[in-house]
Amino acid sequence: MTGDGTRAVRAGLPEPRRCEPALPGPVFAAHYHLPGEAAGPYTYGREANPTWTALEEAIGALEAPGGGAGAVVFPSGMAAISAVLLSRLRPGDTAVLPGDGYQLLPALRERLEGFGITVRTAPTGGDAQLAALEGARLLWLETPSNPGLDVCDIRRLAEAAHREGALVAVDNTLATPLAQRPLELGADFSVASGTKALTGHGDVLLGYVAALAPGLTAGVRAWRKVTGAIPGPMEAWLAHRSLATLHLRVDRQAASALALAKALRDRPEVTGLRHPGLPTDPAHELAARQMHGGRFGCVVSFSLPDRAHAERFLAALRLVDEATSFGGVRSTAERRGRWGGDAVPEGFIRFSVGVEDTDDLVDDVLTALDRAAPAS
Repeated sequence: MTGDGTRAVRAGLPEPRRCEPALPGPVFAAHYHLPGEAAGPYTYGREANPTWTALEEAIGALEAPGGGAGAVVFPSGMAAISAVLLSRLRPGDTAVLPGDGYQLLPALRERLEGFGITVRTAPTGGDAQLAALEGARLLWLETPSNPGLDVCDIRRLAEAAHREGALVAVDNTLATPLAQRPLELGADFSVASGTKALTGHGDVLLGYVAALAPGLTAGVRAWRKVTGAIPGPMEAWLAHRSLATLHLRVDRQAASALALAKALRDRPEVTGLRHPGLPTDPAHELAARQMHGGRFGCVVSFSLPDRAHAERFLAALRLVDEATSFGGVRSTAERRGRWGGDAVPEGFIRFSVGVEDTDDLVDDVLTALDRAAPAS
């Protein structure tokens, strides 16, 4: 089996053809030539597109290097999440969601409950969702969680959920398939926002769902066709192009994130420091077993004493953009409480480490912390 970097570079490419590009350009088509019977891989633009197909094959190869995974791409991560939940759940079903996951999950919970679906929530840490599985139809995991960076045992939870007859979906956005492969750990679906580290340049909105069972993939693909939640060919092509550097970006970001987390340990104004790569982090032991190659993600979270202190810190940064995404080549940070959807302190910072020189980035953060200190 080839290594992660080789797969990332080669995934989804066609067989080489003389005088043809290694990665063919995006196909812009609303319809295709279709004489006779309406059959074939490409019939109408809402159903399939060669550029999607190439990207889906690439993602499948990354999510399950042993083969057999199918993937379906969407125009955003939330479109992918919604496709799994809304295509699998029916009135009277029960879903179990993380209580500390992505901030739009509560809004999605309201929508599900409006459709007559019972939703239970429990925290990610300590595998707390185990206690909520009785009678469930679907279990949704997010590990590491966003923004708190707690980790749960995918294999343990998947086995327990399957005993209850429930399907298991894992939001793998923060880890990426180079750090964690949920399908190999027993999950039925691996779901991610490709907007983040997968594409990594802050210029594409994308999402995807991957599964080993063809029937599960087909169900999600049918949902996409009916709802029209399709990505543009240019976005799909840009995402595929970006995969070639995924391993380089993930490795650099993980190493720099760990260096930053270590540098923050000795700062008296910093509390609640979390990064799964820190040996002292509550999630480290499990993350080290479940995540590959020392790739513990690009996100570091911590709290400063209050809102004003956090805002002074963010304003003092010179190499870091104040923005709400994560996983990009340029470092970003934000006071997460400004959105109101996460149960975090007012001074909570979610910091996404980019690919800048590690020493430059750490120096910038420490200097900004010095400048943010209250005047004595």
